[in-house]
Amino acid sequence: MARETGILADSAIASLFEQGRLLSEGPLDDDQIQPASLDLRLGARAFRVRASFMPGPGHLVADKLDRLKLHVIDLSEGAVLETGCVYIVPLMESLDLPAAMSASANPKSSTGRLDIFTRVITDRAQEFDKIPAGYRGPLYLEISPRTFPIIVRRGSRLSQIRFRVGHALLTETEVLELHRTETLVASDTPNVSGAGIALSIDLKGTGEDGLIGYRGKHHTAVVDVDRKGAHGIYDFWEPLYSRGADELILDPDEFYILVSREAVHVPPLFAAEMTPFDPLVGEFRVHYAGFFDPGFGHAQAGGTGSRAVLEVRSHEVPFILEHGQIVGRLVYEHMMERPKGLYGLGVGSNYQAQGLKLSKHFRG
Repeated sequence: MARETGILADSAIASLFEQGRLLSEGPLDDDQIQPASLDLRLGARAFRVRASFMPGPGHLVADKLDRLKLHVIDLSEGAVLETGCVYIVPLMESLDLPAAMSASANPKSSTGRLDIFTRVITDRAQEFDKIPAGYRGPLYLEISPRTFPIIVRRGSRLSQIRFRVGHALLTETEVLELHRTETLVASDTPNVSGAGIALSIDLKGTGEDGLIGYRGKHHTAVVDVDRKGAHGIYDFWEPLYSRGADELILDPDEFYILVSREAVHVPPLFAAEMTPFDPLVGEFRVHYAGFFDPGFGHAQAGGTGSRAVLEVRSHEVPFILEHGQIVGRLVYEHMMERPKGLYGLGVGSNYQAQGLKLSKHFRG
């Protein structure tokens, strides 16, 4: 039986298109609708701008672009977006949401693992990645590659959107009860605070060589965001190994791929999201791409032992991470109904049953 509030599942997202609440310049890709989200596609043009901006009340993104754009890039045949630059791309999808329905956006997992900073912008927005209830209008994506230059084209999918009706977030008590019955993280003594259940970092390493993660190289070739297994790992990444101290010094403005100590489980009737890490605890940013779909880590979907791969960047000062240190929290939300497809079961899932794993673009 469907709930009256919660996150929309795949079938309900498809219905939004049928009802004209979700509009697109072209037919949907076969795997564009995920169990609890929709992948958003780049349109045909990118606008290079001097700096990121917020439209603000009463202002349209298009009007700001007319004033702030430096040049326009044609994406129809593919184009390179350079590191350190900011681009705004109109998306192929637009919205006409019902009055009771809002939405939020996040980078896709592969986007975060490439250190591509993305945020969805709407007209009259006062927050990034937040689409207010009843919003009607276009969607834009801000893109800023941080470590690797990238090739994108019309139809590339870097971000995803979730739709919700009413309040869906589980309380601290509900999270604890769900963990008791479903084991949300592989921990006998879960740390739950502010309705979020903690994840900690694994710095002991895996395999005979004690691999603990990867650090992105500088001055590399470009990464084509639409090609799987097209790039060699060592052309872009420096492997990091445990030296017995179970710690890692994060250098300022370096990008790291690490992994959680705990396996993560998202039961089929719930969706999860990694919340931004509290800067009062440590001067680093963890996990750009925050959505975990229903079925992630679910045994029946082949996900036993799935851990969270973490995108980590230190800021102004070096910072020492120690094994077992809390680096983020997962919050859980109710689904309105069980999705027809679960993460890992025939819906283009690249990271089910994962341990430490780079994005799908790398081989080796």
